[in-house]
Amino acid sequence: MPEKILSSRIISLDAFCQNPVSSLKENDKGILTILKNYTPVMYAITPERLAQLLTIEAISKQNNNILIDNNFINDTTKINMYTPIGKYAMYNGWKPDSDFIRQAAIWGVHLNKPITDAELSIFISYWHAEGSLFHHVQWQQKFARNLKMSRESNYDKSKNHITTLSNSSLNIPEGFRG
Repeated sequence: MPEKILSSRIISLDAFCQNPVSSLKENDKGILTILKNYTPVMYAITPERLAQLLTIEAISKQNNNILIDNNFINDTTKINMYTPIGKYAMYNGWKPDSDFIRQAAIWGVHLNKPITDAELSIFISYWHAEGSLFHHVQWQQKFARNLKMSRESNYDKSKNHITTLSNSSLNIPEGFRG
């Protein structure tokens, strides 16, 4: 996976070759960009800085397991759920947490039936094309609000359709004067 490397100091390849160790030690951040013909050809890094970067990478790749105690439900078990760290763009294969419907209820969105594959794929397709970055919980909240709005608007279209007649016979109702 490509990573962005930030270096506060640059040096030419010729100058680096003359005294590489002192060139690297002079840099306070531990990363040095080496240029040849004004183009980066390599980076040099101190062992201390490499250890810091590897530690940061290891922490970011760990699963952030959050144990939620269901005090408001009579269930005394705990639920393990994986939550990705940081913001990310929507991707194919994204899924909400296993207790998504319970979380949606906490957020004020009451879903009375499970999610369908069609609803999930419509949501993913739309946001995948948008390219927006959000945290996992934000994606789930967006999905919950989207489900609420789409289910409410599709609840009973026949009641709101202007060409639907309530009575199939075309008799004038009793007492109607017009």
